[in-house]
Amino acid sequence: MKKRQCLMAAALCAAAFAVVGCGGSKDSSAASSSTSGKKDSSNLVVWSFTDELKGMIDNYYTPAHPDVKVEYSMTPTDQFPNKLDPVLQSGNGCPDVFALENAFVRKYIESGLLLPLDDVYAEVKDKMADYPMQIGSYEGHVYGMAWQVAPGALFYRRSLAKKYLGTDDPAEVQKYVKDLDTFVQTAELLKQKSDGLCDIVSSSGDMFMPYKGARKDPWVVNDKLVIDPAMEKYMDMCKLMHDNHYDGRVAQWSEGWYAGMKGTLKDEKDNPVEVFCYLLPTWGLHYVLKTNAPETSGDWAMCAGPASYYWGGTWIAAYKGTKNAAAAKEMIKYLATDDGFLEQYAKDSGDTVGNLNVQNKIKDTFSEPYLAGQNHYKDFCEMAKGIDGKLIQGTDQQIEQYFTEEVAAYANGEKSKEQALSDFKAQVSSMLD
Repeated sequence: MKKRQCLMAAALCAAAFAVVGCGGSKDSSAASSSTSGKKDSSNLVVWSFTDELKGMIDNYYTPAHPDVKVEYSMTPTDQFPNKLDPVLQSGNGCPDVFALENAFVRKYIESGLLLPLDDVYAEVKDKMADYPMQIGSYEGHVYGMAWQVAPGALFYRRSLAKKYLGTDDPAEVQKYVKDLDTFVQTAELLKQKSDGLCDIVSSSGDMFMPYKGARKDPWVVNDKLVIDPAMEKYMDMCKLMHDNHYDGRVAQWSEGWYAGMKGTLKDEKDNPVEVFCYLLPTWGLHYVLKTNAPETSGDWAMCAGPASYYWGGTWIAAYKGTKNAAAAKEMIKYLATDDGFLEQYAKDSGDTVGNLNVQNKIKDTFSEPYLAGQNHYKDFCEMAKGIDGKLIQGTDQQIEQYFTEEVAAYANGEKSKEQALSDFKAQVSSMLD
């Protein structure tokens, strides 16, 4: 899960990974045999950027499929596309099965280089959550499947909610953050009631995903940039938050951002700052809040927040030229859809799985001590229903990098809104040409 926190390893030479074989100790000629047709059909070469998949294979898949030998290779997230791209494009040394991170999954789904999984999906479609399948599909075909859903929520400090809103009940707190406009109004309310001490978020960047989730249009339509009104509202919100000190003025994933979770954030004058909430997905509870602020356990609660959104996730796909198509499909079907496996995996890991049968069977059994006994799992299952995966495109990652850079320049007073938008449009136009 740490991959989703943008805590990536230092960059290594991409060229080195272009020639690395499928197994860590194998040379490139051995790796090439993965698609040569000479190897036994019970062997699968699997590449990933996360140890999660390795654990799933070692602890669940392999015991259930003892006749299948899996050769597993892991590469850090930021280097993974540089390793995968050249072998997929050349057809030499390709893995049979590989994981795809949310940041770049659509690039591969739209590439024409993946094995169609239509027959697998036809068998399981009635029990799978919608939005991961929308993201894994292109032009009427399914190319990637996910075992999880990663809906986002708003996690808030119960003590601050009681202090400034008069309640810590999730249903009541939701009324104060029910939509994007109300959220900003509550930022002002908290500032007033706390005499300037309480910021609604530590970083306005936390709000990017909810605003993105509120869009009606994707970034690109008919090869032209479309700036949805929700994204312009995001720009305005960031500027407002910065100018009025509604946020803690720290960057996501920075030391100050984590300090806000612990209740130890201070402003530039060394005055204490209270942070009311964080906008995080499913994995944010277990791998961000609980990991970095264990001393605040029991003082958190969760509600849906101002807009339906998701953040992160892992899809599994196969190379279209694999000589082991049947085995590759079986692995993907098992890991992404199997009822028995996913039920056990959800209980063991706490992951919110995308199998609706499993969701419905186990969602009422959870009680999270970190959230003072709240059943987060049931709420996450419900939140996933409101997510639209059809707006996700292969160009999103680069476009959003340009956008967030220009938003920061505008919010910090370095550019006017008009100049920031003009520069953003010029960058995207150059990219799309």
